[in-house]
Amino acid sequence: MTPEAQVAAAAEILDAILDGTSSRICLSRWARRNRYAGSHDRAAIRDLVFDALRCRRSLAWMGGVEDGRGLMIGHLRRSGIDPGEVFTGTGHAPDPLNERESRAARRLEEATSAVRLDCPDWLWPQVADSLGDDAEPILALMQIRAPVFLRINSARTDLMAARKELASDGIQTDRHPLCGTALEVTGNARRVRQSKAFRTGMVDFQDVASQAVIECLLPYARGRRVLDYCAGGGGKALAFAAGGAETVTAHDSDDSRMADIPVRAERSGIPIDVTDKPQGEFDIVLCDVPCSGTGAWRRKPEAKWTLSAGRLAELCGLQDLIFDEASRFVAPGGVLAYSTCSLLNIENEDRVDAFLKRQGNWRRICSRRFTPLDGGDGFFLALLDRNGERRGA
Repeated sequence: MTPEAQVAAAAEILDAILDGTSSRICLSRWARRNRYAGSHDRAAIRDLVFDALRCRRSLAWMGGVEDGRGLMIGHLRRSGIDPGEVFTGTGHAPDPLNERESRAARRLEEATSAVRLDCPDWLWPQVADSLGDDAEPILALMQIRAPVFLRINSARTDLMAARKELASDGIQTDRHPLCGTALEVTGNARRVRQSKAFRTGMVDFQDVASQAVIECLLPYARGRRVLDYCAGGGGKALAFAAGGAETVTAHDSDDSRMADIPVRAERSGIPIDVTDKPQGEFDIVLCDVPCSGTGAWRRKPEAKWTLSAGRLAELCGLQDLIFDEASRFVAPGGVLAYSTCSLLNIENEDRVDAFLKRQGNWRRICSRRFTPLDGGDGFFLALLDRNGERRGA
């Protein structure tokens, strides 16, 4: 496919996404209808689509309209390319620009902060209040593709050996200072899943900030019983087990989210107990609660545009409910950890404060926020214990 044809395909897929169909379904449908497109073309189109979704408002501003064509026109203008050179109508190129599209070019400097930084208008005040002076640089980072990070399986290898094995398959990596188990993939990231290091469980995919959350918790978890109460795909549960926890139990209210855990655990050579009904008490309970996902907008840009004020309020209520439920599984002297991949105070500090107000016998040990300025996704972590009960870490 020519670059012009790739732009035309991306504009078509974006129209379907903007009509309400998920990007995954739209990309899959397009690939099935266009089997002539090779892996290189599919990857290039996917990149165009996700780059446009990350920058939907700013590209629409520059392109003049918020549809597939407008987003691609804005993308070209932002890249310093005259869209008239691509929108020619020749071959498989998109149709030529009409008069309105030709006149629609606007300077991004003239847009509001929310438009320039690709943030919904209703959410901008909360983002600005939560992040303060860091709001603009953080949202600017959210406009570009996220790095690819791997977690080494400390139960099976070390950083040097993992890097060497990955390099043997042509995959370049660098250590990342945020976490001792993290490697940032700097070359040939698409080869990782076929590499020997991945297939034999030496490494697995996990964002560096997510790894750093577990690194903060390992002093409380080594040699002790851990419950990952909202386990999802199991990345944090696997990190706990590799880091020396005595036992790790994974639970999620939706069993289907945990479907991959047994496969990942077998590949890693690490036992994980998967259950829909946790029993007993645990020395550390992590509730990595469902949230707005504002810290992961680089990886899931659609979430930025589908989130609403009503949904955010629902999530806060759910977070309170899970917080209370999870606390009942903490053994005497144990630690309760509350985590989100949100950058919003309303889902982070405010929820911890509300829990402490409801449950008067708990106290905050510490809290920490990670943002894309640290290199990875946005995460929040708070550690709590019952007054006077905690054992030494």
